Amino acid sequence: MKVEHKGHTTIIKDTESNYLQFVEKLTSQYNSFKDTNLILDITHDKSVDLTSLKNFTDLTKTHKKNKKSLVIVAANIDFNKVPSKLQVVPSILEAHDLIEMDEIERDLGF
Repeated sequence: MKVEHKGHTTIIKDTESNYLQFVEKLTSQYNSFKDTNLILDITHDKSVDLTSLKNFTDLTKTHKKNKKSLVIVAANIDFNKVPSKLQVVPSILEAHDLIEMDEIERDLGF
């Protein structure tokens, strides 16, 4: 797991290609990241599919309650079939854009 801080956002990259271990590590170390927006880069793990993305649902709910964004960057996913509770994009740049839009919405009170 590689962690990079960029302004008000933390980018966490899965380097082990095992999304279940990645979710467990994130959950156990969540207090370290709870005050920043999160980008979870799981593009390295080619086995990730729609079913495996659902493992991030609890973490996403918790982060949203803290008024922060959590965006997952994944490859080879049918983005039209991703559950609405999850924010999944194909690139880090799009993740940053989505977080910016979320920040604007929160500032406006939505």
